[in-house]
Amino acid sequence: PFGPKLGRNPWLAHLRHCAMLRKVYLVGGHVTPFVGKGYPNFQKGAKGLKEYFAESIQGAFKKTGIKADAVDRIYVGNFAGELFNSQGHLGAAVAAADPALLYRPSMRVEAACASGGLACAEAVRAVCAGDDCVMAVGVEVQTEADARTGGTYLARAADFNRQSGIDDFTFPALFARRAKAYLTKYPDVKMADLAAVGIKAYSNGNKNPLAHMHAIQLPPEKAVAGKEFLQNEELKPFVQHTHCSQVSDGGAAAIFMSEEGLKKYGLNHQSAVEIVASDYGVGDLWSDPLDLTVMDTTKTVVSRMLATAGVRPGDLDVAEVHDCFAIAEILMYEAIGLAEPGKGTELVKSGATSLEGRIPVNTGGGLISFGHPVGATGVKQVLEVYRQMKSLCGDYQMPRTPQLGLAVNMGGDDRTSAAMLLRNTSPASKL
Repeated sequence: PFGPKLGRNPWLAHLRHCAMLRKVYLVGGHVTPFVGKGYPNFQKGAKGLKEYFAESIQGAFKKTGIKADAVDRIYVGNFAGELFNSQGHLGAAVAAADPALLYRPSMRVEAACASGGLACAEAVRAVCAGDDCVMAVGVEVQTEADARTGGTYLARAADFNRQSGIDDFTFPALFARRAKAYLTKYPDVKMADLAAVGIKAYSNGNKNPLAHMHAIQLPPEKAVAGKEFLQNEELKPFVQHTHCSQVSDGGAAAIFMSEEGLKKYGLNHQSAVEIVASDYGVGDLWSDPLDLTVMDTTKTVVSRMLATAGVRPGDLDVAEVHDCFAIAEILMYEAIGLAEPGKGTELVKSGATSLEGRIPVNTGGGLISFGHPVGATGVKQVLEVYRQMKSLCGDYQMPRTPQLGLAVNMGGDDRTSAAMLLRNTSPASKL
């Protein structure tokens, strides 16, 4: 029902895989608090993978009213359980949450920080293929490792042999490289302009009781004068502590259903949101981007998905994007089409992406303030759009109920991108 008719062009033929061949709905789910250093009363090691799986899955059943025996299939998003927790084989980690999940089809998917988004995408594909009720669950526990060890674990999302030597903190350095390129290409943009991303993130997170940094304030003067921490002298000036996402523990679980599933389990459309389109794609892990100021994988994936639905970036009411660093959110704006190249900082400084703005982005605080338990992030993102659409966000609820929302989850240095377009089921919807 959406977008242009597709001909024999191979590029257009690919769009069929993004389009919904069967109606798919997100009926809700559960997000645990995202916790770590700075979260009130945080205790390292208090919960592990098993506990976060149970809390996320049981919470999703409680909030949706769905029973475990209704679930046809499960996809687990987790990046580095083997490294952080000495634990793999996480498809089999779900049965402990409910005995009825024993012997159900369940598998883990991994795409670095896009693992959760990929789990959601595969859940949607499973419903398109004939399942009526599919769960996506994402979990990561990272805080038991010290900062440098954890940074080395996370560097596995890059070309490790080639790139890990850039700094002890590989990914902050890789995104500092992008920030340096951006400020060189657009000399009117200054490091102080990037601080606006963190200020917005913390302001939203301060309203969100689930956020890792809920209790931490970030006044503008602190955001502008954030601490530098890289050892790489060339890149050190281009990333600050306040630009960075949090090292968090947490989980999230979402339940996707078909039209038949809604009827079978007594749910109405008004309690769900429709998945209009879903897509993901990859760049080349083994090479650097041709232009460090462009997220070409995200740009390609989002643009072809929106084309499937006949949607323009200006039609969006809310977005969750992958702000692993402040520069990443700016580049996301531009890749999605919310801002022209070089104008991303102007967009955030204008207030357009604030809760009261034209296109609120990362309403609960994003990765910078809500936190970033890697495998859980992509699942949390789609649930944040759902929660905004159903007016469930409490103090950080948008003034206007959104009708059309986008979630974009990125793995590595824009090496995987998973995107999903969601539509509220109220009569006022744009589609």
